[in-house]
Amino acid sequence: MTDTKDDKTLTVTPKKTLTLKRPGIEQGTVRQNFSHGRTKSVVVETKKRKFSSPGEREAAPVITPSAPKPTLTVAPPPNVEQRPRPAPVDRGGVVLNSLSRGEMDARRRALEDAKVREVEERARAVEDAKRRAEEEERRQRERVESARRQAEEEARLQAEAEARRRAEEEARRRQPEVADDEEEAPAPKSRTPTAAPAAAPRAPGVGLGDIRRAPLKPEVAPAKPTKTKGEEDRRRGKLTLTSATADGDGRSRSLSSMRRRQEKFKRAMQQGEREKISREVVLPETITVQELASRMSERAVDLIKYFMKQGQMMTPGSVLDADTAELIASEFGHTVRRVADSDIEEGLFNIRDEEDTQETRSPVVTIMGHVDHGKTSLLDAIRSANVVKGEAGGITQHIGAYQVEKNGQKITFLDTPGHEAFTAMRARGAQATDIAILVVAADDSVMPQTIESISHAKAAGVPIIVAINKIDKPSADAQRVRTQLLQHEVFVESMGGEVLDVEVSAKTGAGLDNLLEAILLQTEILDLKANPNRTAEGVVIEAQLDKGRGPVATILVQTGTLKTGDILVAGNVYGKVRALVNDQGKTVQLAPPSMPVEVLGLSGTPSAGDRFAVVETEARAREISEYRQRVARDKAVARQSGQRGSLEQMMSQLQNTGLKEFPLVIKADVQGSAEAIVAALEKLGTDEVRARIVHVGAGAITESDVSLAETSNAVIIGFNVRANKQARTAADQEGIEVRYYNIIYNLVDDVKQAMSGLLSPERRETFIGNAEILEVFNITKTGKVAGCRVTEGKVERGAGVRLIRDNVVIHEGTLKTLKRFKDEVGEVPVGQECGMAFQNYEDIRQGDVIECFRVEMVTRSL
Repeated sequence: MTDTKDDKTLTVTPKKTLTLKRPGIEQGTVRQNFSHGRTKSVVVETKKRKFSSPGEREAAPVITPSAPKPTLTVAPPPNVEQRPRPAPVDRGGVVLNSLSRGEMDARRRALEDAKVREVEERARAVEDAKRRAEEEERRQRERVESARRQAEEEARLQAEAEARRRAEEEARRRQPEVADDEEEAPAPKSRTPTAAPAAAPRAPGVGLGDIRRAPLKPEVAPAKPTKTKGEEDRRRGKLTLTSATADGDGRSRSLSSMRRRQEKFKRAMQQGEREKISREVVLPETITVQELASRMSERAVDLIKYFMKQGQMMTPGSVLDADTAELIASEFGHTVRRVADSDIEEGLFNIRDEEDTQETRSPVVTIMGHVDHGKTSLLDAIRSANVVKGEAGGITQHIGAYQVEKNGQKITFLDTPGHEAFTAMRARGAQATDIAILVVAADDSVMPQTIESISHAKAAGVPIIVAINKIDKPSADAQRVRTQLLQHEVFVESMGGEVLDVEVSAKTGAGLDNLLEAILLQTEILDLKANPNRTAEGVVIEAQLDKGRGPVATILVQTGTLKTGDILVAGNVYGKVRALVNDQGKTVQLAPPSMPVEVLGLSGTPSAGDRFAVVETEARAREISEYRQRVARDKAVARQSGQRGSLEQMMSQLQNTGLKEFPLVIKADVQGSAEAIVAALEKLGTDEVRARIVHVGAGAITESDVSLAETSNAVIIGFNVRANKQARTAADQEGIEVRYYNIIYNLVDDVKQAMSGLLSPERRETFIGNAEILEVFNITKTGKVAGCRVTEGKVERGAGVRLIRDNVVIHEGTLKTLKRFKDEVGEVPVGQECGMAFQNYEDIRQGDVIECFRVEMVTRSL
């Protein structure tokens, strides 16, 4: 319907469905298939986006979220001035018909930037196309040049082959006798005819291509009943160079094969026979075939061929001993120099120093003596520090290294434990010392550990200074100490000897200056010197595993100077020195001779008493460490195999000796304490029971220790250490007993008591009485019954009895019945008569003696 009013045209379409449809959107239906035959129709809209140039301005319809209305078309009046409108802007799906001035400026700048970028991109595209064209042209030239060179090479090779073939033909023509023999002989069915048919055209560029090569000795070549090649050539009508020079089977050598053969021939002509070079081969104790071939500059294949000729199958990884390797090297014309694995330690220790390089060093003094004679208290008084309070039970259980200064000269003290369990530690202290101070209590005189200290000092060859301690006590008698020392060949100066003796009191401090002066006097006599300007050497005093710092080793530098950053080898561990800590807890950069320090940075805890040395490189340190670990592992395996033996030996040993073992896992705070505990427990062993140390180490008790104890059914003993949380949890779950100690007396006593429980109880027999058989009665349903009179002691029912005939034991068993008249009784005293019958035994006679005894099992102890 159309209506015209006031020069305006209104057009209305009422029958059409009113919908709001976005321009550029197409709708379609897609059917989706699901499992179990289910389907679903989905409406899919496809939106087409129109791209316009920056200069175009297109008026888009205004979209307003209103209800659907009929389509209206309004025409403006003919004379109305049309004002220019700005282009609409699309913001979030809503088209706006007005733009601000800032937005117009931003849009104009964006269009200008786009034009600039487009120009730049076109320039870059032109440059890239030009560069690609040049690259393609260069590659084309290279391909043409390569093809030309290959064609020239092939032409040259063909010319050489043609010349060689002509030369062979000329050689065959110069042998008339061979040709005559061929003419007289009947024509064999050969695959090489003498001439090709004349009708066959020659190949261009081939001279005598129709003449085939004939063997120089046709009688040698076997005749094959095959079809002649000439017939095929005649049918083919073309003879090429390949077919003319090919063998009878139709195969020919390729150009590449001919080229390789010519190059190989040229190399052989130029090099000639290679001269054999004799080398000096260094052979260790074991070496692989590949390594031996490398050291001889030979091929491993040649060595394997040699072994195969000798009847042995080898591989490059096969290991040879030194003797076999020396034989092989001699066979190949080389000289041999044998080395051992232990040669790696050559030049590590005992490096000789020149006299002019040595300087005076501080003395190392070891304080030795009996337990509780005041060694640590004496050192405490010298250092003016309280050390003894830190030891459990007031006894020293570690080696302490301290340094004091007197009259501008330093003195290094080593405090060793005096208890007998630490004999090994005390021995190491004596070996690392220059002077030994023997502390003897004036009120207690010479004791067993005092005598041991004297023995260690004399074995180490160090001078002794006797310090008579506790002279402040009323019961002190210094003269008695000097007299008792004479019995052990310790002659003090006051008794006409050469050993210095000083009366001191660690409590009051009396005589300490005299003791230090005596030490300095003895140092002057010894004239101690060392070279500080060389690599350091020394001994490990103690080692432990610190939770925060890792492996910590207390060492004593004996010669040279140890510096931070040096690479150290101590026992079977190594490491780079990260820090040096002196006895006062301060970090130092270097340690001169006779200075005790703590070293941080080792790969593990060395054993107390191990020697250490500084090496040049970390590779050599690792090699030395691995060699020592391998030696220690081999010794441990040999020792265990020697102890273990075969199964038959173990069973026979258990049956014959009844040896029982008490397995233990020992963890201590330091290595020296662990070794002392092991030495003390080994002394407890007897022929019937002994302690078997499954594992010993320094550091806290870990979960791996619990697993080891579970496997070996052992008890874990911790000395001044504790188990971590994981280890405690695992021990509780598996039922592993963990015992903690801080005094060695209690540890040894508890283990001794536990080992006593493994001892078999002692069988003790007690005599009760004797009875003589007067008459033997044979009773129905009972058997033989002996009528006896008790002649000594008494007879009890249930006790053991023996039947003795002519002072020989005939039977041993138990009584079946014991009656007095007709009643069963418990016992029959001496002088009375009774009836007795044996259990399962009836060979009794008149005049036999019945001995009654009681067996008791008595618990034993170590």
